[in-house]
Amino acid sequence: MSGTTWDPSRYLDFDDHRARPFRDLLARVGATAPRRVVDLGCGPGHLTGVLAARWPEATVEALDSSPEMVAAARGRGVAAELRDVVDWMPGPDTDVVVTNAVLHWVPSHPELLPRWIAALPDGAWFAMQVPGNFDAPSHALVRELLAEPRWQGSVPDHGERPVPTPPAYAGLLAGTGASVDVWETTYVQRLTGDDPVLAWITSTALRPVRDALDDACWAAFRAELAPRLRAAYPAGADGATWFPFRRIFAVARKS
Repeated sequence: MSGTTWDPSRYLDFDDHRARPFRDLLARVGATAPRRVVDLGCGPGHLTGVLAARWPEATVEALDSSPEMVAAARGRGVAAELRDVVDWMPGPDTDVVVTNAVLHWVPSHPELLPRWIAALPDGAWFAMQVPGNFDAPSHALVRELLAEPRWQGSVPDHGERPVPTPPAYAGLLAGTGASVDVWETTYVQRLTGDDPVLAWITSTALRPVRDALDDACWAAFRAELAPRLRAAYPAGADGATWFPFRRIFAVARKS
């Protein structure tokens, strides 16, 4: 994740859609008076304020590995720190950790989770949410195109990785002795505009592709991908496109 260039303004084009899973995740966190709340992978900081509003007495810590995202968060008044999540460990007063749509970029996160839980104080909450749509046409079509002769080898690292299943997360977190709540939700999102699914994944899944290609190749890649996405996600009679997006949630409370 640390090597990917992010565009905060493009990411926020779908702010409402991206905020809903965060709020659904946070609703399952029962902390009442945490000392320190960590936004682990805060992005542009647009949701860090939700944490501060819910727990106004807490110290809110925000970090992200993207300089662009950290700059955007600081522009919103969030004291964000430039730091990779793989180098982070909770402090003794960390009572809540929230990591939203981050860990699928971190291949080692299944090994990090037990380490983080072990370092948290008793009674602390850990809440995570990751996309679970890696087999969806939006992602499969990108992989298929990258495997074709013209593009093969042009993007050495596509970035995102498939994540464990919900039962695998449940077993991993329960193995720490924590109380665990794991679930999944498929949001059916109404997207509008020209090639809305392409616009959606351009701000997330396609970031490593954009980084690897020059402007001309990037335009050509998008031109080849766009009709495939339109066929997989056709617009309705009203011009809107319904885009299913599966998300995996896990909340653990350390005993």
